Amino acid sequence: MLKQTPLNATHRAAGARMVDFGGWDMPVNYGSQIDEHHAVRNDAGMFDVSHMRAVDLEGNGARDLLRRALANNVDKLKHPGKALYSCLLAPDGGVLDDLIVYFLREDFFRIVVNAGTADKDIAWFRRLIAEHAPHLKLTPRDDLAMIAVQGPNARAKVWQALPGSEAASAGLKPFVGTAAGELFIARTGYTGEDGFEVMVPAVRAEATWRALAEAGVKPCGLGARDTLRLEAGMNLYGQDMDEKVSPLVSGLAWTVDLASPRDFVGKAALLANPPAQQLTGLLLQDAGGVLRAHQKVHTAHGDGEVTSGTFSPTLGKSIALARLPKGVALGDNVEVAVRDKRLAARVVKPPFARNGKPLVS
Repeated sequence: MLKQTPLNATHRAAGARMVDFGGWDMPVNYGSQIDEHHAVRNDAGMFDVSHMRAVDLEGNGARDLLRRALANNVDKLKHPGKALYSCLLAPDGGVLDDLIVYFLREDFFRIVVNAGTADKDIAWFRRLIAEHAPHLKLTPRDDLAMIAVQGPNARAKVWQALPGSEAASAGLKPFVGTAAGELFIARTGYTGEDGFEVMVPAVRAEATWRALAEAGVKPCGLGARDTLRLEAGMNLYGQDMDEKVSPLVSGLAWTVDLASPRDFVGKAALLANPPAQQLTGLLLQDAGGVLRAHQKVHTAHGDGEVTSGTFSPTLGKSIALARLPKGVALGDNVEVAVRDKRLAARVVKPPFARNGKPLVS
């Protein structure tokens, strides 16, 4: 039996095409995936991301536990509401998950984890708590739904739709969240556009979705979310990184604090295994194919593999993230095995598009 978000009936009533996404019954599109993609790049679209899990960590010493648990350093979080993106690593340096943690008070942090890894993540945190800080309280917030509203007009339309939200969130800087009555509003996202991710009591999710739609925010599915995040050069867990892959070969070295004396789970393994590969962008030069995950990439320095690929609606070309040998440089020409052909591609630096505009050509 697939899990359902509080908005499941709303999606079905709107005629959404539903798919199994990591055990959840989720909308992939409501009609034209391309139209949904362009709505986010040019106006405002919204996504039901309630399958992701908010988890609250409370108690004295919460920061100390997160110093040990996360590859990024929570000491960067100095002001209430500030968010941090980090990987959760296994002892061997593999990526258990990528997540966002919000600093709300010194004894209160909110963590947002991926849907497919949520149960594993929660069990992992509870094991760390039992070993190092049994007085801490970990609470999965199953009473909350989450709606991501993204696009150049997203914030204005959220303020129009949700009374009181503008006064609470108008001054929010990127990667900061705040309470707004019964809402928690964060200026974060997964599309390369500005906007908010709004946590709302599950019982209010349908009314909130309806109010946003009446304000002109277009409902969007997971299909557009994937093309948008790939254009923005953002990783997808299970494709661009997983338990078998180090963040240092997944384009996530910037999220790993190896410089400070702080120890964390997986640090010793990362230091002992310098990366021999890198995650880069690819822009397909030849017509007649689309880059997809698991395609082999032939380079002058050895073979690599596409981790995520798609046709970019913003660029009008096929793009990909690929794990390639370290010697490959930006601007290099490579060949990708697409069906029975080798198609030419150029190595580029992600992101491919952001704030509505192409960044590579």
